[in-house]
Amino acid sequence: MIQYLTHQAIDKNRWNECIRLSLNRRVYAFSWYLDLVCPGWEALAEEDYSAVFPLTGNRKWGISYLYQPFFTQQLGLFSVHPVTGSQLGDFLRAIPSKFRFAEIQLNGLNSFETAPWIPEKRVNHEMDISRPYTEISAGFSQNTRRNVRRSKEQNLAICRTTTAAELTGMFRDNYGKKEGKLRESHYLVIADLIGYCLEHDLGCILGAGNPDGKPDAAAFFLFDEAHVYFLFAASTADARENGAMFLLIDHFLAENAGKYGILDFEGGNDPNLGRFYKGFGAGEICYPSVSLNRLPKLAARFLYFARKIRQEGKNAIFVNVT
Repeated sequence: MIQYLTHQAIDKNRWNECIRLSLNRRVYAFSWYLDLVCPGWEALAEEDYSAVFPLTGNRKWGISYLYQPFFTQQLGLFSVHPVTGSQLGDFLRAIPSKFRFAEIQLNGLNSFETAPWIPEKRVNHEMDISRPYTEISAGFSQNTRRNVRRSKEQNLAICRTTTAAELTGMFRDNYGKKEGKLRESHYLVIADLIGYCLEHDLGCILGAGNPDGKPDAAAFFLFDEAHVYFLFAASTADARENGAMFLLIDHFLAENAGKYGILDFEGGNDPNLGRFYKGFGAGEICYPSVSLNRLPKLAARFLYFARKIRQEGKNAIFVNVT
């Protein structure tokens, strides 16, 4: 039986064990991650915690709704058994009626077609890095090889002392101000995420650029057993000329090939980012996003136009800069 759990009622030990053993494990669904990106999150769960579904909610204008937190690409239903379309439908129908609106992204093993949830396909890019580096680099595109070579010819270097503050500052100064999606609260969240992961040996920050100056590119990689997430990245205008981000990723691959199974680039709906990731040999992996509207007709119409205005241009929760 599916039960609705308030935040205080969630047994986080049992929850995390389900995520750890789930066939569609994603780091975003662990309780520590959800606590950082959506304090007070709630949940649906089978009584034995063999299947769980996080509810990342908020309240605005007196309306409770579900949303996809920043830096959290895929959530949805997680189970220690194969997920069926009917089971997913049961969980979606069990979402409490207090949530009047929802825009959420499920994970790649959540597949279904059931009204009133209309799935929309989203694209991610992942690559197998369990192979030797020679095999991985042999799959680079000509453009990627050229940019890696160019960065080495300019004597760029890898920096291991780049801080979270420098990384987020680089993003803010070179992309964040123009793009405008990240508010101050979001920068605090990503700083807390990076800080937690570094403290618990769950990730690393790499920079790349002129050895005598500040990095022109930087990225935070999050480790979750055999899975690595390219969680947050930024670059300066100079990186587009000197290929610093190409050098950074190439170095990471050379250093970590064979140590992990999958490198998840966390992006793909943007065609330019898709080409960049594919240049290293990544392939497309699809997952669904869904929305539900239980609002009165007039409120629903207003919300529709408000969303249209917000989503002009890129329609992604987060964009990594290359």
